[in-house]
Amino acid sequence: MKRRTAIKVMAASVTLAATGAAVFPAYAAETIKVGILHSLSGTMAISETALKETALMTIAEINAKGGVMGKKLEPVVVDPASNWPLFAEKARQLLSQDKVAVVFGCWTSVSRKSVNPVFKELNGLLFYPVQYEGEELEKNVFYTGAAPNQQAIPAVEYLMSKDGGSAKRWVLLGTDYVYPRTTNKILRAFLKSKGVTEADIMEDYTPFGHSDYQTIIARIKRFASAGKKTAVISTINGDSNVPFYKELGNAGLKATDVPVVAFSVGEEELRGVDTKPLVGHLAAWNYFMSLKNGENARFIKMYKDWAKKQKLPNADKVVTNDPMEATYIGIHMWKQAVEKAKSTEVNKVVAAMAGQTFKAPSGFVARMDEKNHHLHKPVFIGEVKADGQFNVVWKTKGPIKAAPWSPYIPGNDKKKDEPQA
Repeated sequence: MKRRTAIKVMAASVTLAATGAAVFPAYAAETIKVGILHSLSGTMAISETALKETALMTIAEINAKGGVMGKKLEPVVVDPASNWPLFAEKARQLLSQDKVAVVFGCWTSVSRKSVNPVFKELNGLLFYPVQYEGEELEKNVFYTGAAPNQQAIPAVEYLMSKDGGSAKRWVLLGTDYVYPRTTNKILRAFLKSKGVTEADIMEDYTPFGHSDYQTIIARIKRFASAGKKTAVISTINGDSNVPFYKELGNAGLKATDVPVVAFSVGEEELRGVDTKPLVGHLAAWNYFMSLKNGENARFIKMYKDWAKKQKLPNADKVVTNDPMEATYIGIHMWKQAVEKAKSTEVNKVVAAMAGQTFKAPSGFVARMDEKNHHLHKPVFIGEVKADGQFNVVWKTKGPIKAAPWSPYIPGNDKKKDEPQA
């Protein structure tokens, strides 16, 4: 029996090592399994790989301080490979076969919507760390990224303001899936509420992995030549951002002429781009690596040390970004909720998550709303600098409560600000 158990433990260790997870040689009774569900290949790997590493780093940090309820966390890493149906399969595997207590993962809204029915059916728990379009409130999901009122709306308000350039015409440019289309539906309604006409809005979409932006950039230049100040709202996702920004530079579209504000481009995505032609273009997030405070300095150092220890590619040049911070917050809040509930049982943890707080690398205290499964978060707008970092040009005075149901979508005023059974 002892030999058989030892072989099982060795096999589990080998499996974990193959996935890149930290290996904890322990018996099931001594560990709590947690799932990591991020694309490590395909078009979204450029963004999601760093979230896998952040999750593993955070798990290692928690384990070094005694684990959760005295038990080590054991990560189970899977690669859904930017394949949306595969996300659902991998989620089912994590919950049914691997018996994880919680899953940290997904980036795109189509991947999250693919796994939602699985988490509901099996009563699993997902922490989703990326800004999204709202219009969703699931009992089995905690959303640690921004809702539209914590990113998209403030960004447009800034560009409309005198400080932001007083934009009058708008290009809504995104990847063709639910997040950009729903966000732009909200933004259209918001712009119209501010008196912007249909003729002053251009909307365009490209598929995942799209790489030829010459025609679209030419259309934007023509649209902007009408004489009114024009701004681009970009919800392009994944590795398509690299050719988009390269073409922007090639076409000589400077931020002073037509500013671009991005909702899915941060420090990680800009690592593969010559940022000099992009100086002054914008991104709206709830965290930037360039923020100066003690918590952020500690967070950055921890990730840089982790990258060197794990011998990650370009370990000496790694950066931190908003979804990494949201991942870090989510894992720590889950730990706190488990210890408050004295259980990993999903319903008990969900109840214990209400009102959880965490001193975040943003320099603010993030708080999980008592009802709506979203964080209260600050909003920052940053300009791209030549080194690929961001200079914060605008920020809220404090954390903003998320509005999952946008007031600009008809009928949302009748929807409840908490998950429905």
